[in-house]
Amino acid sequence: MSSFSSSPSEEPLTPPPLTTPPRKPSVRLQERRGSNLSLLLDVSNLGVESVCSVTTPKEVWLQLLHTSSRSLTHAQLQEAAADTNALNAEYQKIPPNFVSAAELDVPGHTMKDRYKTILPNPESRVILKNPEEEPGPDRYINANYVRGYKGAPRAFIATQGPMLHTVGDFWDMVWQERSSIIIMVTKLKENNEKCEPYWPRPTERTRVKEEDEDQKEEIQREGDGVEGETGRFGRFLLRVKDSREQNGFTITDLEIQLNSERRPLRHYWFSSWPDHHIPECIASLLKLVEEVETYKKSLGPPASSPPITDAVPGPGPIVVHCSAGIGRTGCFIASSICCQQLRETGHVDILETVCQLRLDRGGMIQTTEQYQFLYSTLAQYSLQLQQNQDQNQTTTVPQNQKNPEDQVSIRLQNVRLQN
Repeated sequence: MSSFSSSPSEEPLTPPPLTTPPRKPSVRLQERRGSNLSLLLDVSNLGVESVCSVTTPKEVWLQLLHTSSRSLTHAQLQEAAADTNALNAEYQKIPPNFVSAAELDVPGHTMKDRYKTILPNPESRVILKNPEEEPGPDRYINANYVRGYKGAPRAFIATQGPMLHTVGDFWDMVWQERSSIIIMVTKLKENNEKCEPYWPRPTERTRVKEEDEDQKEEIQREGDGVEGETGRFGRFLLRVKDSREQNGFTITDLEIQLNSERRPLRHYWFSSWPDHHIPECIASLLKLVEEVETYKKSLGPPASSPPITDAVPGPGPIVVHCSAGIGRTGCFIASSICCQQLRETGHVDILETVCQLRLDRGGMIQTTEQYQFLYSTLAQYSLQLQQNQDQNQTTTVPQNQKNPEDQVSIRLQNVRLQN
């Protein structure tokens, strides 16, 4: 792997080499619940060599995140997914790599953080550039670039659910990064608020200011009969072009406009995934991963991270968020990466993938239950791949592969019982 740049405005890759002392030791281990002390007690089962020269917890964490690996074949994946005790032990040894407030040198950032202990890792955080007409320092958003399959830079952006006063920042980020896909993996409210509505919805129309007469007339002209499908969010005008339910999630095609420039945008809303837990059906998540991959391919080849001033359009990173931007967000991104890995290599390394995610944004995959669910999801996808391969080779499908979802249903029940 390459080294992380010391400047947050440059291309984020990986943390600094272990020979470089950390800028400042973490003030304390941060996690929304529980203790992380066990992470430093036993590293023998992760398949890495013993670290003798490392003297600080931060360096231990980085060493483990860089070197931990467990490549599995299709058969080995099925066995691993069934052993929930081993998965629990494996998960507990993955360093969270949370960021302390002392490590994030951004004055006033707490006003824009949904949770005070869930902060963006400095080396990979998204920096919002000011518009040309508004000179001043760069602006803050709680979001990180996340690498994709084979370490592809800026394949995703993981971020928290927008708050009332950060909706404008969210759309500034989408526009700046030329993102064409947004994945929302949370409800708007789950006991308390998890995400502020940030796109036009039928019952919550956002009115354009009275002085914007031209755009007001345009809204009235294009919005007749479809109340709530056009609205102003921050600097941008958003129009809903189409919205439909499909495979347990909602797909909304939007158009985002700034001045005279318009861009298409697709929003996927998977609202049936409870916070800190797992969805009832693996099939819906796999359908979402498949749908997003198919749509992304239709947009053309990915942009090679062009400068923000580059006028050449590109699909940009896929923006993924839940509430905090680490639990369900991490599950979706890991599922997407690992499905591609299984499909192209016949092997999968879930441990290595989660470690890579946590190098880019601390705390990705938030609970043991989510980690076990990730294994179950990939185990089912593996069975589907094998079934499709057999169907291509013969017209007779083996009886034990006709219903791959049935074969993991007992495993999912065990996951829930364990937790």
